[in-house]
Parts: sequence; C-alpha cells; structure tokens
Amino acid sequence: MTHNTPPHTPPAARQSALGLPVIALVGLAAIAVPRAILHDLHLISESGLLTWILALGPVAVWIAVAVMKRVPKPFLTVLVIGIFYGIMLVITHQLLWDYAYEGDPPTIGGGSMATAIPRLAAIPSGLFVGALVGAIGGLIAWGIRAAVTRKAPRA
Repeated sequence: MTHNTPPHTPPAARQSALGLPVIALVGLAAIAVPRAILHDLHLISESGLLTWILALGPVAVWIAVAVMKRVPKPFLTVLVIGIFYGIMLVITHQLLWDYAYEGDPPTIGGGSMATAIPRLAAIPSGLFVGALVGAIGGLIAWGIRAAVTRKAPRA
C-alpha cells in the first residue's frame, strides 16, 4: 500500500509506488518476450521488419502507458518494467538454450562445467539488456512527460 492510498482501498485497486499495480508492470514486461521466443526458435530473422516491430513495439507501449497513466516517476516505472523484462529474457533464453544453439551450445574448456559457464555468463547480460531497454524507454517517457507538463496550461 502506498502512502497515497487510503487504508480502506481494496487490494485490487492499490497501485505500487510506481503508479501501476505490480501485476501490470509484469504484464507490460511480458509483451516483449515473444521476440525472444521467436528468435530462439529461429522463427524470425535477426534484422527483419517483424523483429524490429517485436523489439520496439513493446517499449513504445511501456512509454505510452507511463505517459497516459501519468505515473509519478515515469523513468523509474519503465526502468522497473525493463528489469522485469530482463528477468523474463534470462528465463526464456535458459529454457530455449539448446534449441537456440541447435544442439551445439557454446562451451568453455571441457568437463561438466563446459556448458555451465556460458549459460551463467548469459544471465547478467540478459538482465543488463532488460535494464538498458527500460532505462532508455524510461528516459523517453520522462522526456515526453516533462514536455507535456511544460505545455499544459496552469490553473
């Protein structure tokens, strides 16, 4: 419960301090996952139009929601969505690892840790990508919000 929410507000109506319910933040992050799935399954190309739409479209939605819902901290809200996306990205890539590498995953050295090291190394990179996408989207949302607020007539 946030400090702005009356104590009698039903749980479903409560929002996080980020201006949206946590389930909405997770749901917004999830709309970016299909690109990763389709990529790992080799169903879309690396640079095709559909890839770009699936990569940029969800971030545009995140930005639009943050701006239209007038979340109190658009940068932070979209950053958190991006972090959730990064977590989902890591899980997706780990689940589809063998398929993505067509049965020949990268290895380092030999022995039982040969495939574990690249898999572990992929975790921080997925989290970083999600956070970076969220930060860039958050900066755009913050900039739009600032521009709209500046242009709005004062009462």
